[in-house]
Amino acid sequence: MQDGYIPFTPQGETYQTYYRLVGDLEARTNTPIVVLHGGPGLTHDYLVPHNDLYNRSHPAILYDQLGNGRSTHLPDKPHSFWTIDLFLDEFVNLLEHFGIQDDFHVIGHSWGGMMASEFVVRRHPAGLQRLVVTDSPSDMVLWQRSLKEVMEKFPQWVKDAIAKGPVDNEDYVKALSEFYAVHGCRLKPIPQEFVTTLLSKYGENGDRTVDGSFILRGWSIVDRLHDVDVPTLVINGRYDVAQDYVVEDYYKNIPDARWVTFAESSHTPFWEEREGYMRVVGEFLAGQI
Repeated sequence: MQDGYIPFTPQGETYQTYYRLVGDLEARTNTPIVVLHGGPGLTHDYLVPHNDLYNRSHPAILYDQLGNGRSTHLPDKPHSFWTIDLFLDEFVNLLEHFGIQDDFHVIGHSWGGMMASEFVVRRHPAGLQRLVVTDSPSDMVLWQRSLKEVMEKFPQWVKDAIAKGPVDNEDYVKALSEFYAVHGCRLKPIPQEFVTTLLSKYGENGDRTVDGSFILRGWSIVDRLHDVDVPTLVINGRYDVAQDYVVEDYYKNIPDARWVTFAESSHTPFWEEREGYMRVVGEFLAGQI
């Protein structure tokens, strides 16, 4: 494993994108994979199970998007700075840095899957071979509807604390922990990498700049999914906030799509059913499903 920083220069200012690479890009025998984290505003840490795909000879690159984790933080930037195209430009910069823009796969989780879908319909990258959209809504209205539905069964204190937001950060984090134990990651104990990612955003010293920029307000890709022109695998979990009706438009509207739901998982099947998830994703990337 190697890690490091990639210079990224939007609007004439240079920042740093942190990455982790597992595998040897120069001696690779299979197409490399880039994994896009959720949020907006989270980090790569909770996605480390995807390094298992290196066992199938796929080099894997994880990174922290600008404003998050170990990448440059920009708390003073206005909301207008933070756009989907900014993150797409950063992604292209990463591909070109590693020289893999002509041959790569993408796995996007939650916001990462939304971003990956936007990448395809906006940029039509010639080098993208296969796309995995994991636990991602196709429309924020559907996501908010599902969130409201699944929240109903929680105690009132959890609902009140989450509705209030991080004004009282201790209560907010406790309430999020209750929620995520059912609909985020059902493993017990919860993986430390998952906790690390949440604290990067919601902890006492967390940075919610990107999260608070409203990038996804009113967002939908439903009417553009027919423009996704690469083989696509759609994934969700039985206990996911990304319920079937939240993700089904990917399957219905992308011309070459298949869909797998993991029966014992919520929002992180790569932790909750790790072996099965890696088998399905590996077979898809190999063109076997």
